[in-house]
Amino acid sequence: MSVKTKKKKKAWYKRLFQKAPRVPVIRLTGPIGMATPLNPGISLANSADMIEKAFEDKKAKAVAVVINSPGGSPVQSMMIFKRLRSLAEENDKKIYVFMEDVAASGGYFIAVAGDELYADPSSIIGSIGVIAAGFGFDKAIEKIGVERRVYTAGEKKLTLDAFQPENPDDIARLKELQKDIHNTFKDVVMSRRAEKLTSDDLFTGEFWTGTKAVELGLIDGLSDVRTKMREVFGPDVELQLVKPKRGLFGRTSPQGVRGGMFGGLFGGGGSTGSPQFTDQLISSLETRALWSRFGL
Repeated sequence: MSVKTKKKKKAWYKRLFQKAPRVPVIRLTGPIGMATPLNPGISLANSADMIEKAFEDKKAKAVAVVINSPGGSPVQSMMIFKRLRSLAEENDKKIYVFMEDVAASGGYFIAVAGDELYADPSSIIGSIGVIAAGFGFDKAIEKIGVERRVYTAGEKKLTLDAFQPENPDDIARLKELQKDIHNTFKDVVMSRRAEKLTSDDLFTGEFWTGTKAVELGLIDGLSDVRTKMREVFGPDVELQLVKPKRGLFGRTSPQGVRGGMFGGLFGGGGSTGSPQFTDQLISSLETRALWSRFGL
C-alpha cells in the first residue's frame, strides 16, 4: 500500500470514528470589487457561496477566514462584512481572521468581521481611509489640437471629467462623499474593536506591520491559521478549505463587479466600457497599483 493511500485511509478513519474537530477555511484574495472574466476579484457575488457553505457545517467548531487584499470597493467590503457577521450570529459560530501579506483599506474592513484577528509580523495592516486618484488630460488634448464634444442633461453630469479642467466645486463634492464613506469605515471599526484600540489616531489612512498592529489593538496577535487552530482546538483539528464555485471550464465563476467610482475611492478603479482585452489590461494595471501602494 502506498504512503498516499495510507494517508487517505487514516484521514477517512479519523473523520468516521475519531470525530476530530473541524474548521472550515474561507480564502479571500485580491482586490475587492474589481472583476474581469479572467480576474474575478473579491465580491459578495463570488464569495457568498463559500461563506454560506462554511457556516452550514453544524459540526464545525468555528470558521476561519484568510484575507490577502489591498482593498477596493467599500460597498462590497461592507456587504461581505455584514454577511459574515450575520451568519456568525445566526449559527453561533466564532470567526477567526488571518491576514497574510496585506489586509488594508477594504481588506481590513472585511477583517474586522472576525472575533479574533491574527497576522504575520510583516503583514501590512490598516489604511483606514479613502482615496480617489486619476489624471487630467485637458492640456494634452488642447496641445495636440483635439476638440472633445460632450452633451449632457444635468449640469453636474460631467463632474470629475478627466478631459475638463479641475472644478473646485467638483473637488469639494468628492471630498464630501469621501468623508461619508470614511465615517462609515470608522464606525464599523469602532463597533468591533473600540475596547481594544490603544490610540485615537488610527483613521488617517496610515498602515502598519503586524507587530505594530498588535500594539495598536488593530489585531489580537501574531499567528497563522494552522498554528492558531491547532492551538485552540488541538493538534487533530481538520482545516477544510471551502472552494469557490467553478464555471464551465473550471475557472472561478466571474460573478464579481467592477469597483466603479467607489472602487477608486478605496484604491480601486472603474470600468472603461472598453472591449474585454482593454478592460482586462486596465484591471491588471489597477490591481498592480493597489498592491504597489503597500510595497508588494
